[in-house]
Amino acid sequence: MAVEKVIVELDPYTFGIEPNVGVMHQVVTAQLAARRSGTHSTKTRAEVSGGGAKPWKQKGTGRARAGSSRSPIWVGGGIAHGPKPRSYAQRTNKKMIQLALRSALSDRAAEGRVMVVADWGLDAPSTKAAKAALADLGVEGKALVVLSRDSETAWKSLRNLPEVHLLAGDQLNTYDVLVSDFVVFEQSQLPGTPADTGSES
Repeated sequence: MAVEKVIVELDPYTFGIEPNVGVMHQVVTAQLAARRSGTHSTKTRAEVSGGGAKPWKQKGTGRARAGSSRSPIWVGGGIAHGPKPRSYAQRTNKKMIQLALRSALSDRAAEGRVMVVADWGLDAPSTKAAKAALADLGVEGKALVVLSRDSETAWKSLRNLPEVHLLAGDQLNTYDVLVSDFVVFEQSQLPGTPADTGSES
């Protein structure tokens, strides 16, 4: 059974707006920043062991004055103004996140790179069949495929393809749309799906 591509009228509110590049940039920056673990850490001079005794007397040696061998200017000393554990999360309101996602989807739709599938035609898990199905759709390069959580056969068939990234509908985000050449929706996961206008095999 061949993959069944569906022709639908995409919701203009989601797929037909003028992309807001500034908002997309801000949301993607925040999204990538939130991925950072922020666990990096260095020791200050107060945390480095040793250095309790003055290395040499204050005067008369011909050397610079020094009070501790743990000073940041010494090898093995503490780090001045080094990184400490922190959160990189940025506050981004819901309206900006939604606008950025709509902008990204509209950009892909304007290029004809949004597709909708009614049936993948997969009777059993098969990576080969899934690759053929994408080829039938004309999908090339990196693809984002949005599936229902119940589509177990499709998940198992598509997940091993290196150029395919799988998401459930509620995981759809701006970054994954922008880094993909094509976005393929399972019909039930299409945002704002109106009544079908027809179908083709």
